[in-house]
Amino acid sequence: MAYDSTSVREILDKARAEGREALTSPEGKLLCDAYGIPIAGEGLAGTAEEAVEIAESIGTAVAMKIVSPQILHKTDAGCVVVDVEGSQEVRSAYDKILANARAHDPGATIHGVQVQQMVTSGHEVIIGATTDPTFGKVVAFGLGGVLVEVLQDVTFRLAPVAAGEARSMLDDIAAADVLRGARGAEPADSDALADVVRRLSDLVTDFPEIREFDLNPVFAGADGATAADVRVLVETGEVARPEQRSQEEILRTMNRLMKPDSVAVIGASSEEGKIGNSVMKNLINGGYSGQIHPINPKADEILGRTAYSSIAEVPGNIDVAIFTVPAKFVPAALEECGRKEIPAAVLIPSGFAETGNDELQQQVVDIAGQYDIRLLGPNIYGYYYTPKDLCATFCTPYDVRGGVALTSQSGGIGMAILGYSRTTKMGVSAIVGLGNKSDVDEDDLLTFFEHDDNTNCVAMHLEDLKDGRSFVETARRMTRKKPVVVLKAGRTEMGARAASSHTGALAGNDKVYDDILRQSGVVRAPGLNEMLDYARGLPTLPTPQGENVVIITGAGGSGVLLSDACVANDLDLMHIPPDLDQAFREHIPPFGAAGNPIDITGGEPPSTYESTIKLALHDPRIHAVILGYWHTIVTPPMVFAELTVRAAEEARAAGIDKPIVASLAGDTEVEKASDHLFENGIVAFPYTTEKPVAILGAKYQWARSAGLLPR
Repeated sequence: MAYDSTSVREILDKARAEGREALTSPEGKLLCDAYGIPIAGEGLAGTAEEAVEIAESIGTAVAMKIVSPQILHKTDAGCVVVDVEGSQEVRSAYDKILANARAHDPGATIHGVQVQQMVTSGHEVIIGATTDPTFGKVVAFGLGGVLVEVLQDVTFRLAPVAAGEARSMLDDIAAADVLRGARGAEPADSDALADVVRRLSDLVTDFPEIREFDLNPVFAGADGATAADVRVLVETGEVARPEQRSQEEILRTMNRLMKPDSVAVIGASSEEGKIGNSVMKNLINGGYSGQIHPINPKADEILGRTAYSSIAEVPGNIDVAIFTVPAKFVPAALEECGRKEIPAAVLIPSGFAETGNDELQQQVVDIAGQYDIRLLGPNIYGYYYTPKDLCATFCTPYDVRGGVALTSQSGGIGMAILGYSRTTKMGVSAIVGLGNKSDVDEDDLLTFFEHDDNTNCVAMHLEDLKDGRSFVETARRMTRKKPVVVLKAGRTEMGARAASSHTGALAGNDKVYDDILRQSGVVRAPGLNEMLDYARGLPTLPTPQGENVVIITGAGGSGVLLSDACVANDLDLMHIPPDLDQAFREHIPPFGAAGNPIDITGGEPPSTYESTIKLALHDPRIHAVILGYWHTIVTPPMVFAELTVRAAEEARAAGIDKPIVASLAGDTEVEKASDHLFENGIVAFPYTTEKPVAILGAKYQWARSAGLLPR
């Protein structure tokens, strides 16, 4: 589509040259006109008589508003009058608006009064854009009008927004049914609304100096959408985009960091209790087969390895330098690493930006940049990569290999990850601490894990993202192949700058994160335990081949709770067709209940569980199975677990591999039964109906975003 970019450039350059942060409403209308965004007819009046002439040319009731760069919230200042008709009303409104403007801000520059066609029919929505400190340009859509910040029924997408994404925004708000014409109301023109979203998205993408852009309200009727008001804020300074490395550059260094052939430990020690001693022991005792070079000017040998007074003395190449010295000694040692052409440094010490010592951290970053060294940390517990038996950490070693990679910004969270992994025997490919993220961040790690054949699922605890846009680009690639789970800490609004527009006020930090992470295909975990459960469970479950979910339970109460959990996790309980209903009834007692959930009742023998599970697994119309077990003497917990595993293995042998999750209620024996199920590819938990269904829901969420399921 053809846009008038030249006109937009002239308007923005003029405003920025004048040092203005806000455009006037007429300027905003010109931007809309240039990008084909429909906005109500209007004119700018410098006198009351000019206002009358404009109103008469419009020919309908008009709205009148002050035009002043200093008065942005015109309604609050008493500078808006609506439903004005007739020359006398126009003159009176003009005088009232000027008087209120001067009373509100005597020093304000007043360009005149905007006389605008009244648009009142249709649903009121807001379409806007703002500049998020993490993700850059994001576009918003939601219910509009004066209650927009009260209701906050809004959704966000990363700009630019494609046509399909724009349409999805209309369905993503709580009031979506209202726009579709609920309870006999006239539906909104969804094509027109989506087109406005897309055009505004293109505008703010093409001109990054537009900081915020509000169209509020936009009146959406059955035959179109028209904005009644526009508000535009611009950046007055330089607009820069963070520098991005190419995938090839990232992979080149990350492969040497994660799969090193040789490491040096700067600050290695023979003294028990020293971090340099713990790191050396973990590298040696963890089974790392590469070269380990301890660096300590006061020792000739440490733990059986030749020690060097400086890294310059080490013969041959070194892939990674692990720092265990106090923070004040890091810059000088990093200079030596640079001269040695070491590509990666792992900074375990604290005492940098996390303690307020930003200057020291910046000094280290500058040195690394000078020598092209990638930094992991500082202020971290280190990292593990099990395929190389690499335990480059002062924490306990971990050697249960598997396909899950876990990362955290926090050392405490890292220890929780380690403890959970050990307790559940969850096999991991990597555990990585990120700490202050002076350089290497989640984007770098995702790029590595995307190409790492040893990793099939990634779970990340993060407090922030350095470059959210780059993370999203990487996550979009990654999630097409492998699930990514994120625990984002900090759900409160954290905007550092008070917003001057509705869109800016609505763009609470967590809401933007929530929508855009989902847009990128990431599964967001509500808490630490859920993140770890998802990481353990998602690789265990096969990808479902359809949306039909069936519950089989031995207790009616569990069936109700499991059904509630399905609704909460956006799972579709299958409507059981008559022939399948009859097939289930052949296996359950007359006082049981077919339908969905299928209640086989608690007093049934193992054969009833087994026959109904087999029926569900072998019917191609059923795509996932949820089991609710109730502890009875007739079917003890381990008997239930073994028959379920047997049924699943028989189905797999026949080429049928469906997701199966189980909730086990009973005495402590259900714990061992749950472990047996998990070890055999069935996600199972004791004492909860919510966890197994939440993991199944997360698997479905990932499969849908990866395009593996119709939706």
